[in-house]
Amino acid sequence: MPALFLTEADVARVVTMDLALDAVTAAFRKLGLDEAMNVPRQRCQTDLAMLHILPAAAKTLGVLGFKAYTTTKAGARFHVTLYDGKTGEMTAILEANLIGQFRTGAASGVATKKLARPKSSTVGCIGTGKQARTQILAMCKVLPVKSVRVFGRDASRRAEFATQLATETGVDVVPVEKAEEAARDLDVIITATNAREPILMGEWISAGQHLNLIGSNFLTKAEADIGVFRKATVVAVDSKAQANTEAGDFVSALNAGVLQWGDVLDFAPLLMGKYPGRETPQDVTVFKSLGLGIEDIALAARVVELAKKQGLGREIM
Repeated sequence: MPALFLTEADVARVVTMDLALDAVTAAFRKLGLDEAMNVPRQRCQTDLAMLHILPAAAKTLGVLGFKAYTTTKAGARFHVTLYDGKTGEMTAILEANLIGQFRTGAASGVATKKLARPKSSTVGCIGTGKQARTQILAMCKVLPVKSVRVFGRDASRRAEFATQLATETGVDVVPVEKAEEAARDLDVIITATNAREPILMGEWISAGQHLNLIGSNFLTKAEADIGVFRKATVVAVDSKAQANTEAGDFVSALNAGVLQWGDVLDFAPLLMGKYPGRETPQDVTVFKSLGLGIEDIALAARVVELAKKQGLGREIM
């Protein structure tokens, strides 16, 4: 049976944040109901390149598969491979840079809808890259956002980014000169950076805020300092199993006893009501996103479905 190959251009013609939110919500629900399997990211490397593999399966979504990507000094290359959940036949291969951006934004969107105060209208984003873009797109879908403050180290880049996102979202997006200005007194804070050392400080955090920490998936990198976790009431992560080897944001807080591993919640069962989330308007909630294979294959399956209807892609094998 031939498999469908979709390029980034093909994916771009069908992927939307609404589609990603629906797919990722379904993925988390399947995990929360024990109807899906997600295997934590596996890595291997040479002295010049690293290979990352994220496998997952969901019978009731009809697919199993994996995302694979390589990283080098020159950049990263992403693909998702899908198989039929019944026959095991390969059904599709997709170039998956956009899928990764949209599923990560959607994961934060699903978590924010669950954990943030419902009337949250102000958002701060530290980071002005491609992942930051989809984070803001997701926030504007799940909350009544009126304004966004964005910070990045490059002044011209953050101004360009703010203009682009204002056009895309229709809300007021303002570039600010300090990371602190993208955090203090806002309803939702996003960190979407490549930082190795914390760029979000606990002294900036106030009651009622929701935080999405999405930049780091290595134990040696952290975007939030220990003070953030001193103020956190609820700390959730997309996968505790994966966080054990990747959540660098937690390391200092765990080592200092500020955060207890038993208090970190898997988001999928939290979404399904097995754990309480926000209980008061004053709670500070944190969602640590690492990026899961189940998110990738759930969104990729939806993209393939729409691409077939539009006659996109080409058959291979």
